[in-house]
Formats: sequence, C-alpha cells, structure tokens
Amino acid sequence: MYLYQSTNFFLTMKIIVGLLVLCLAVAAYATPRIVGGKDASEGAYPYQVSLRRPTHFCGGSILNSRWILTAAHCVQNREHTDVTVVAGTVLLNSTDGQTYQSEYIVWHNGFNMLVLRNDIALIRVDRDIQFNDKVRPISLPTEDFNKADYPAVLTGWGRTSTGGPLPNNLQEITLKVISIPKCQLKLIFPIVTTESHICTLTQSGEGACNGDSGGPLVSDGVQIGVVSFGRPCARGAPDVYTRVFKFLDWINEQMTQF
Repeated sequence: MYLYQSTNFFLTMKIIVGLLVLCLAVAAYATPRIVGGKDASEGAYPYQVSLRRPTHFCGGSILNSRWILTAAHCVQNREHTDVTVVAGTVLLNSTDGQTYQSEYIVWHNGFNMLVLRNDIALIRVDRDIQFNDKVRPISLPTEDFNKADYPAVLTGWGRTSTGGPLPNNLQEITLKVISIPKCQLKLIFPIVTTESHICTLTQSGEGACNGDSGGPLVSDGVQIGVVSFGRPCARGAPDVYTRVFKFLDWINEQMTQF
C-alpha cells in the first residue's frame, strides 16, 4: 500500500528507515542480551542455561532431564550435535558448570525469520541432566498469561549496552508485561505481533540487547516467554517473546516423539 505513495517523500523516507531498523533488529536479535540489569546470584535461576559454539551465543531453559527450550532462530539449520549446553553456573568463564552436548535439535516448522513467528525450538542433550540446588527445570504455564503491567523476570548473558561489554556474570532484570495492542502501537518497524507473542516494556535503558535470544521470561515461577526479537537495545521500544502457552502442544509432541 505504502509503495504506491512514492510521491510523498517524507512517508517514503519513514518506511525506508523503518525497514532499516527491522533489518538491524532481526540481525541483532540473533543473540540478544540484557541492558539495565544486575548480577544474578549463584543458584538464583537454576533453569537458565548457556548455549555455546564454542562461546555463548544464546540462552535457554531446562524443561526436564533431557530437554532445553530456546528460540528457533538460535538453532535453525544447525547440525544436531552442534551445540554445547552449560548449566549450573552464573559465570561464563566458570569451569564448575555441568556441560552437555546436543544430540537432537528441532525448531518449529512454521518458523519464519522474515515475520518472526513460531520462534521456538527444543534441544535434547546427550545424557540426563543432574539436578541439584543450582540446576532445576522451570515450570511451564497451565493457562495463558493475560496480565497487563505485571512483573516478569528476564535473565541472560551479554552486552549491557549497544556495542558494550559482555558481562561474565548472568544478568537479571524485572520488566513489565504489556498488552499486544500496546506492544504493536509502540513497535516502530513493520512486524505484526500476534497472540503467539508476549511483550515487555518498562522504560528506556531497560530490556534485551544482543545475546539473550532463546532465554526465559518468567513470572511467578512459570516460564511465559522465550526471547525472540525487538529494537536493540533498550531504547524504549518493546521486547517481544514467543508466548510459551501457545506452543505447549508442540513442545509435548516433540518431546514424546523422540
């Protein structure tokens, strides 16, 4: 529709800028990270894992003794044995964590990188994960999350600002879940959010940045989202996650098929 209004210079320029921002957002959110957070204490988020090849590139969460939940764009087209999963530590340089190798990777067959929908994937590790005080599975939702302006915790490793340093310590931040209509209104690039997404927004300077993709968004001890995309980094626009509840059937189906 907009392309037919080429005589309107300012509208055309707005579209071009929007598309450029979209391209930057898609590229940057291949590995999003946290801005405005703080160091997480040891054992505070026992479900959090680091995905490495060989260094950290995405986050994930433990579902049970063999399965890790992450984003499709983190693992799409990777070989099944291409990812190392590290659990049980908040430090990227620690040698104390548990290390597992992927033996099977599956992403949603409806995943579309251009419109960023169905951005969800699973990794099966090569042996049972050993649970302890620092390594535990996260609970999945039993009902949809429909609370607006409600707190949720995002965790992950990565840059604390655009182009900034990579923190060694896992970062944590409490954000607010916002409604899908409000989320769409505040997004400045032409991707349509749907009910299969969930969004957070507090204020400029707080949110995801390059490196947290695939990581968990948790509210009241339940994982409600998987980091998917947004406008890097924490510039006052929403961060968008895959809504876990919408994919429970897919998750269970994949885990029982293997």
